[in-house]
Amino acid sequence: MSAPAERVIRVAAAVVTDDAGRYLLVRKRGTTAFMQPGGKIEPGEDPRAALVRELAEEISVVVAPDVLVPWGTHHAPAANEPGHALVAEVFAVPGVLEPRPAAEIEEHVWVDPAAPGAVELAPLTRDLLRAATRSPT
Repeated sequence: MSAPAERVIRVAAAVVTDDAGRYLLVRKRGTTAFMQPGGKIEPGEDPRAALVRELAEEISVVVAPDVLVPWGTHHAPAANEPGHALVAEVFAVPGVLEPRPAAEIEEHVWVDPAAPGAVELAPLTRDLLRAATRSPT
């Protein structure tokens, strides 16, 4: 008998950095791991549109879809849904943003990707921060 297949959650995730190169991470109410702002892509929804919607809902930031810079599709285990895997469409969000946690977001932090400290990181976030600190070869 084979193991049950993981269920897949499609998300759009934002990489937001400040002038110091720190990454913006958020934590949902009732959870412990910090992650990129963003969220689930609704059926039939374009990933850019999903991210624009999620940024407005979660951190009260309004951006235009055409400013989002694609960082590709990334795969990771889901942080808050055991037995689920993420397929994340990741986009950099340029510009200076002043996030204000809203909806289900409890708090936000800015972390140095090379030294995130004691912040618990979601698997996708951990992978993205590692990639950001790799030196080119």
